[in-house]
Amino acid sequence: MAVANSQDSYYLSLLALAERFRTQEPANIKMCLQCLQAVLTFSPPPKVEARTHLQLANLLIKYTKNTQLAREHLELAWTLSMNIVGFDDVRFEAASELAKIYEQTGETNNAKTLLQRAIELSRQNVFWHCRLLFQTAQMGLSEYDYATAGALLQNGLDYCHMQGIAYNQLLFLLSKIMVFLLEGRGGVEVQALLSQANQSVEQYNGPQGQKEHLRVFYLVLMVCHNLNSGQVKSVKPALKQLQQSIQNITQLSEQEVIPNSSSEMFAWLPREQLCVLVYLVSVMHSMQAGYMEKAQKYTDKALLQIDKLKAEENSSILGSLQLLLLEHSVMCHLIIGSKAQAIKEIARVCRLLQADTKQLQAHRAQLHTLLAVYAMSMNNSTAAELQFNAALRTSKNRDLWIFANLNLAVVYLRCQRERDFAAIMDRINPDTLPTQSQSLRAASFYVQGLHAFFTARHNDGKRFLRESLKMANAEDLNRLTSCSLVLLGHIFLALGNPREALNMVTPAMQLASKIPDLHLQLWSSAILKDLHRLFGDTSHEQESSQSHLNFSQTLLTDHVTASHLPEHQLINWTDGPFPLPLPPGPDRVQQ
Repeated sequence: MAVANSQDSYYLSLLALAERFRTQEPANIKMCLQCLQAVLTFSPPPKVEARTHLQLANLLIKYTKNTQLAREHLELAWTLSMNIVGFDDVRFEAASELAKIYEQTGETNNAKTLLQRAIELSRQNVFWHCRLLFQTAQMGLSEYDYATAGALLQNGLDYCHMQGIAYNQLLFLLSKIMVFLLEGRGGVEVQALLSQANQSVEQYNGPQGQKEHLRVFYLVLMVCHNLNSGQVKSVKPALKQLQQSIQNITQLSEQEVIPNSSSEMFAWLPREQLCVLVYLVSVMHSMQAGYMEKAQKYTDKALLQIDKLKAEENSSILGSLQLLLLEHSVMCHLIIGSKAQAIKEIARVCRLLQADTKQLQAHRAQLHTLLAVYAMSMNNSTAAELQFNAALRTSKNRDLWIFANLNLAVVYLRCQRERDFAAIMDRINPDTLPTQSQSLRAASFYVQGLHAFFTARHNDGKRFLRESLKMANAEDLNRLTSCSLVLLGHIFLALGNPREALNMVTPAMQLASKIPDLHLQLWSSAILKDLHRLFGDTSHEQESSQSHLNFSQTLLTDHVTASHLPEHQLINWTDGPFPLPLPPGPDRVQQ
């Protein structure tokens, strides 16, 4: 008995000492680990042994790269906890962390089997049952298994309904809608679920912090659904409401965000990351509406915030948000005519992706698309075609696939490759386009109009472009409106109707200047110069000529700068290491 008590005092003292080393400033993790390992030599009771294995594993995961040793400790914690009645916190935390390690090492089947077993055992523990369902659904999402993810979230929704836990139930509902949007579903089904979610969020009477969190989640989904559908004008009220709601969240005290119950200890994202996400959604809206300066302003603010957050804790979601913001920033620079800056930012994207294989696979199609659009802006049709085809091979996103096809069609039209254009004609037919996006449908009408223009079918061209204009105007798609107007002007000029051409190109130029889109300004000024000459308007002809010259020189200077950058080599990359020296920087993970 005396020996037993002595052993008890030894391991209890070691546990206390380990905690002291862990919490001191600065923490002494090495000594903490040694104390915990020493605890195990005294054959402590199973509960202490299991918890110590879990503590060791968590410290190894957080402070070292010894994944194998962490895995061994987690496996022991899981096995030991299975023979102890209760003890849910150790059992299910061990299962959750072990599944993450299995997933990281490519053993997804082991991870799924373990999580499924843990889900079965956790039905009496609301918090862990919900957390494990969310984790397993996330694993399905990472494999693009939307059906499995959706089914797991529906199970969680039904479970929380039976348990009467409204907050968690709403999180499962909103997560299910998110999966539907990622899957590319839309229309009546998603709209009905969004309406249901909106009503439930407004009726929720839990803590204000939870309600605002749910509202932001709902509004992000609502705005993204509308933007995916090309409804840029219709979504403005929801976007303003979202921006107001995120301000409300940032002003809440810590006390106001504490949940009613330990079963509800969930949040979609931390407040700081929600702010970045709202910036991203605002960038997406500004880009579609054609407000490049506003989009760049939001992007710069968001990237600055990400740098601050990454300095504290570099989570995968921050990496994803950073990539999405940079991808939008690249497109923004290409539109305003800053090709040199665009290819530098593409290289920055490459540095981020080179450090993370998983992110590279997830963003590969977007990267090829960015390189393709850059190559188009550099008038390199060979590289553009190469990159668009690479994007088409790797894309898992239907709308990105359509975007790549539409731009590939433009490449073929520019190069007068009628046969190649005809080969992809069915993919870009506006009447059968497999998308809910009105902006993509409007763009497909524009491409059809461009084809009609190049093949001198001017009446068909006018018909297609008027349809594109009607759709673009309805939702304030300013850049598409400007493109359609200037091409219509070109067609009217070709038909010998300069007055009507001027009526089209003048507002096109105004819109292009407002965006600003340097290539559209160049095109518009070239037509205006010819029109004013036809009308004998010398002063306006000279003004347009000077504008055209300025635009040409600006674009040419930038073109030369971009073409001499080492990053320009990226346009020929399709696989393997990126073909340029990538210096270590804040975006590069040191090996």
